[in-house]
Amino acid sequence: LQTKLAHREQVALTIDLDDLKEYDSDLVENVLENTLRYQKIFADVVEELLPDYKEREVRNHQDPAEHRDWRNKYPSELMRRYEVYFKTTADEKALPIRELKAAHIGKLSTVRGIVIRATDIKPMMCVATYTCDRCGGETYQPISSPTFMPLIVCPSEDCQTNRSGGRLCLQNRGSKFIKFQEIKIQEHSDMVPVGNIPRSLTIYCRGETTGQASAGDHISITGVFLPMLKIGFRQMQQGLLTDSYMEAYDDFYDKLANSIAPEIYGHEDIKKALLLLLVGGVDRNANGMKIRGNINICLMGDPGVAKSQLLSYIDRIAPRSQYTTGRGSSGVGLTAAVMKDPVTNEIVVEGGALVLADQGVCCIDEFDKMMDSDRTAIHEVMEQQTISIAKAGIMASLNARVSILAAANPAYGRYNPKKSIEHNIQLPAALLSRFDLLWLIQDKPDRDNDLRLAQHITYVHMNSVHPPLQFQPIDMRLMRKYIALCKSKHPVVPLELRDYITAAYVELRKEARASHDSTFTSARTLLSILRIATALARLRLADVVEKADVNEAMRMMEMSKDTL
Repeated sequence: LQTKLAHREQVALTIDLDDLKEYDSDLVENVLENTLRYQKIFADVVEELLPDYKEREVRNHQDPAEHRDWRNKYPSELMRRYEVYFKTTADEKALPIRELKAAHIGKLSTVRGIVIRATDIKPMMCVATYTCDRCGGETYQPISSPTFMPLIVCPSEDCQTNRSGGRLCLQNRGSKFIKFQEIKIQEHSDMVPVGNIPRSLTIYCRGETTGQASAGDHISITGVFLPMLKIGFRQMQQGLLTDSYMEAYDDFYDKLANSIAPEIYGHEDIKKALLLLLVGGVDRNANGMKIRGNINICLMGDPGVAKSQLLSYIDRIAPRSQYTTGRGSSGVGLTAAVMKDPVTNEIVVEGGALVLADQGVCCIDEFDKMMDSDRTAIHEVMEQQTISIAKAGIMASLNARVSILAAANPAYGRYNPKKSIEHNIQLPAALLSRFDLLWLIQDKPDRDNDLRLAQHITYVHMNSVHPPLQFQPIDMRLMRKYIALCKSKHPVVPLELRDYITAAYVELRKEARASHDSTFTSARTLLSILRIATALARLRLADVVEKADVNEAMRMMEMSKDTL
């Protein structure tokens, strides 16, 4: 075996941990716990056991006065022509992908799954060789990842002593490359719990481990589980947002709301509602019963009141979102479809727009143009936050924890004040009651408002920016970070507010009964008040809902009903 490795007749050296266990069981435990370190140790030991190379004799006869020590000059990876691998013990069981946790980092782990993607085998640089343009010396950089930061300044003693500022130039001919392939595996369908999406894992194959699997293969693979660390500018971006930076503002609620689509004139309360939709309430799960925390909003209005522009802005600012239209969407496209995989010929479930927008926002434009059969497909999503399918022998329940933002026109194109709300909206009560807020935006002629709106539109058209405001709008990237910070809070409703909220709801029901209100005040209205109040508490980064939050939620409900 040593002769084959020495003469490069064999590249891979596989060490069976079962054989090593008979020699020293403690050593096997150390190998399993810190695999990469012991892989280098074993490679150095093999280097000492191999017969002498001619290159080693040349190095030994070099004059140390003329050249630097070869141990500092040549990395071991550059001269080594073999690879060391560990074969796990026979009693080691393969883990499901979702069982890989932080405790497995750095350890030798075995996972199994199905290959869903395999790239071509390409060369990857493992040792980069540089030459200095001043002193001519060579510098070597060991590389362990597909991306690396090249060296720039020469570290040789001549350049450091003379301060000549030598620059390094990469020499591809003197560098060492190894075979590299990236494959992606996905867990088997029998390992996926009900209501969950299959998880995947990216695997880097190097050297002799490449080309062993292709898409569709069911494999068990042994390797070292490592995190993908962010470097460079991406690392600098992490953790830049602090609480004190945002809390330094006064009336921050209004500034955040007005920073949503500042190029659109007016609609202050609607922008506040959209801000609360982005933040969302808090989900409640008690004894298997789930109460959603996501806020659903419907914008109903005349043509040309910037409904689609508001939806487009929310689609851009939301961290996870899907944008679709009513006429271009089917019930299957919104929920889930059962298809046959062209690679494996297996029946697979492909999620629609609502599944892909899980824990995000789904914007549906032209909601009134959607067919009734397709519109009923989202009833379950809006309240239960799941999608249940029973097709082609597949019974599954997919998560769709999504906020619905819908935009629609009245039944006759424009709102007709001479007709009742039912004739103008023509949406079923079961659907309307699932919207926490329903805004009706009418285009009423008003000289002062029309003048300000015309000035605003012409300024935006001529300058491609919004007019100067009394405050500086918050940047979209900063808003996105602050919304993510708000979502980390889980405020609770204190006991002393319970009577106040119930009394307010009873009063709402009383007023609706007395005025023959047709805006569907039901028990869902009470849950909407609680959701909006918790979203307001989240916006303040508070842990407890206050009375002012409940009052603002009640005001939002009243303002939306006044538009009807």
